[in-house]
Amino acid sequence: MSRIGIIPVEVPKGVKLGLEATRLQIEGPKGKLELNLPQGISVENKDSKIFVTRSADEKQSRANHGTVRALVVNMIKGVTQGYKKNLEIQGVGFKAQAQGQKVTLNVGFSHPVEFAVPVGVTVKTPKPTEIEVEGIDKAMVGEVAARIREIKPPEPYKGKGIRFVGEFVRRKQGKAVTK
Repeated sequence: MSRIGIIPVEVPKGVKLGLEATRLQIEGPKGKLELNLPQGISVENKDSKIFVTRSADEKQSRANHGTVRALVVNMIKGVTQGYKKNLEIQGVGFKAQAQGQKVTLNVGFSHPVEFAVPVGVTVKTPKPTEIEVEGIDKAMVGEVAARIREIKPPEPYKGKGIRFVGEFVRRKQGKAVTK
């Protein structure tokens, strides 16, 4: 048995569940998320708990069992609390500005880079050197934050670029001067 998959998931108050044959819908105060269930995995709701079960003992079903349970937990947390990733920009003159569903980044290129933010995710810039990515879908928030970081990742010599808050960038020594 899957050690993760057999643990029941608590459903907090204010969260509504919609179960169909191959689809799970979870709706909470922050929004609504859907999950297509893989073949061989079923979900039941009993006494405000969600039980994830599998019908077969094949390798793929065993792998999906714990994965689906973890996705359900992430969905419940997303619709109740939401997810947030923080990025910081380091470098002289580097800055970001959020305007609606678009972020404009000035990060050392000859032109400003515009990043279109997908629906379901909000991006804020409380300071010109800070970016906050928020949303209810954990995977989408992480993907958007990674794509923003990908525009100008931190370089190893001076550390200039976009990085996650608290990320350690290993620095190189640079060119040595010989006499």
